[in-house]
Amino acid sequence: MVSETHDIVLATLNAKFIHSAFGLRYLHANLGDLRDRSTIIEFTIHQRPLDIVETLLSQSPKIVGLGVYIWNVVETTRVISLLKKIAPEVVVIIGGPEVSYELDDQRIVHLTDHVICGEGESQLARLCSDILSGSVPPQKIFPSIPVDIETLESPYSFYSDEDIENRIIYVEASRGCPFRCEFCLSALAKSVRQFELDSFLEKMDDLGKRGVRHFKFVDRTFNLKLDITLKILAFFRERVDQGYVAHFELVPDRLPEELREVIADFPPATLQFEVGIQTFNPAISKLISRRQNYEKLEDNFAFLRDHTHVHVHADLIAGLPGEDLVSFAKGFNRLVELRPQEIQLGILKRLRGTPIIRHTETYEMVFSEYPPYEVLSTKDVPFPEMQIMKRFARFWDLIGNSGNFIGALKYILSDDPFDSFMVFSAWLFEQTGTTYKISLARLVGFVLDYLILQGFDGHEVAQVLAEDFRRPGRRKIPKYLHPWIDKSEWSVKQDDKKTSERFSRQERFAENADTSIKDSLIAKPHS
Repeated sequence: MVSETHDIVLATLNAKFIHSAFGLRYLHANLGDLRDRSTIIEFTIHQRPLDIVETLLSQSPKIVGLGVYIWNVVETTRVISLLKKIAPEVVVIIGGPEVSYELDDQRIVHLTDHVICGEGESQLARLCSDILSGSVPPQKIFPSIPVDIETLESPYSFYSDEDIENRIIYVEASRGCPFRCEFCLSALAKSVRQFELDSFLEKMDDLGKRGVRHFKFVDRTFNLKLDITLKILAFFRERVDQGYVAHFELVPDRLPEELREVIADFPPATLQFEVGIQTFNPAISKLISRRQNYEKLEDNFAFLRDHTHVHVHADLIAGLPGEDLVSFAKGFNRLVELRPQEIQLGILKRLRGTPIIRHTETYEMVFSEYPPYEVLSTKDVPFPEMQIMKRFARFWDLIGNSGNFIGALKYILSDDPFDSFMVFSAWLFEQTGTTYKISLARLVGFVLDYLILQGFDGHEVAQVLAEDFRRPGRRKIPKYLHPWIDKSEWSVKQDDKKTSERFSRQERFAENADTSIKDSLIAKPHS
């Protein structure tokens, strides 16, 4: 329990402990004279709301500010409801993407004293100053006002040593996005604003000196401006021998030769690119206002896979207006041919404020009214097929993206990867009745059974599964494999230190591609 008290408590509920609330640190940094009267407390969505309220009130706060996102709005609503019942005198302020648009029908808004829409750094400071001085404004909703990023105080010093040791460290060199993809809240941004580069790199150097080694950029279009991209990459290239790793979101059809040369010079496990493709259907891409040069995109993928050590995480979205499963399957197979290390299959979400809603009537789109607001059916993908796709996506994450079935996946997939994995997905769901809480050891057994049913030699595939299982350095293999393998063939030798560190870093890459951030498809922590 926290013993020190503060007038202002800034808090949020993260999806996992490993995440850090970048936005809270920005807000705290820009409170001006009130900074010393404020503190940051982070929770997770898995904690009991009543326990969260108890911790908040232990600070004896006058103001509680809460960051609200697609992944925590349900739990945060419960926290605020309890907080206002127990301590109605505490002023509650909320902000974040989930409460920046379409406010009228949100219970959390009605429970709250004030709502700051959009970027909140400057507005929160003024509002807290008014409240603490006794001039509580009658205004409840504060419309979005883009901040002047040149005037912002840096948040990076407010990552604690514990954060650096245990959490993902988020950074940003720019805000905004030049594209207008209708499923994304970044479509509403007016422009891209760049932080002063020399100052930004100084802050990154300071973080590095404090022990940060994995930097996760939240910029929507990292490679938009070539000169800036090259300088940032040069900063990290000079430090890869110190263990620096950088994670960027990349525009997939923008890799000029000068940038290629720099990327190719990075050693293994030091760069990860998150590449949003979303659809390979040009007609659908045009319909949702997504500009994409597919010829350049495919050439860039080939370059990244064949001539660099970059870990590529590529995204597709199922349920887009006008796209049926035949079209999606073609896109999936096309992406498999490009061989990214990870393929993230998302289901379209109707985020509050996004222009995708304009297609609702024409394409008979039905969305869930509960977070994460996924599409339930469309004119082209009825509900039963959408459910099948959700299971396909979940099982692909467990088998295709986890890194635990690198060898076995080649046996599961045929010349038509979508169809073959669809058959496997249907069989696996029939066996389990669920897509969650399947242990890795049990999953290995299911894969073994399936491949034997497909006619593969049990001893052969068991050996492959054993090698897959041992690849990250595990010392035992699941009991399901024991009858199929001679123990002398799979006795584990001590891995050398470099191999262990390499696989540890690759697993960290996968951890940092967490879907709780990605599910929002905006994930702008500063909002």
